Amino acid sequence: MRIDVNGSPLYAYTGGKAFDPAQPTVVFIHGVLNDHSVWILQSRYLAHHGWNVLAIDLPGQGKSSGEPPETVEQAADTVLALLRAVGVEQAALVGHSFGSLIALEAAARAPAHVSHLALAGTAFPMKVSPVLLENSVKAPEKAIALVNEFSHSTLCPPPSALGPGTWTYGLSRALMRRMLVSNARTNVFYTGFKACDSYAGGEQAMAAVHCPTLFLVGRRDQMTPAKSAKALAQHARLAKIAEVNAGHALMTEAPDEVLRALRDFLAG
Repeated sequence: MRIDVNGSPLYAYTGGKAFDPAQPTVVFIHGVLNDHSVWILQSRYLAHHGWNVLAIDLPGQGKSSGEPPETVEQAADTVLALLRAVGVEQAALVGHSFGSLIALEAAARAPAHVSHLALAGTAFPMKVSPVLLENSVKAPEKAIALVNEFSHSTLCPPPSALGPGTWTYGLSRALMRRMLVSNARTNVFYTGFKACDSYAGGEQAMAAVHCPTLFLVGRRDQMTPAKSAKALAQHARLAKIAEVNAGHALMTEAPDEVLRALRDFLAG
């Protein structure tokens, strides 16, 4: 579905189910050069088990219009505006990488409107290598290859979100290329990386969150190592840490583990 948010249509995948105001709502937020599809298994399951699902494409990328957010704070305001637009008083927020910082900042800005917070592949600070920042502009194909090399712990895992034998490495590269060209005016690769690198409010935001927080950690994550997530968890009031056998792209490398952790967390 497309929802008017701040004057521009924002796309949200609903798992094939109509929005039901009587059900609880969960918002999924993707990372840099990703879209709603990285949450396909988890979002579809929850949509068919009692949840409204809004797995969004961030503004200015994928199927969403508008300008890409230049900061974590701008993106967090978009998420909160989305909740107002659909008339949801309280929702669970689930974010990956850049999306985890967005979810964190949104929960800190409006703690009464967030029931659960799940941060996958998170870290603070989320500094980006100067080489990746530079290549995201000058040599995006090289940067995409580097990101995928660091994000995956295996090239072709066992039965996954998209079926047995899925080549997650190649699939991720194709998605990133598609997202890069989805906006001809703005380099969403560099913009997203720069927003992660510049975000300075993580510890203060974590301390301001009132709801339970799940830290979903990939044991072999080279982009946001487990120790970084655990350091941020020390600032949370109600923290739970779930480790899965995956790298940074944990939703597609370990989809069932991620789903179980989210399902159990949201049921609490």
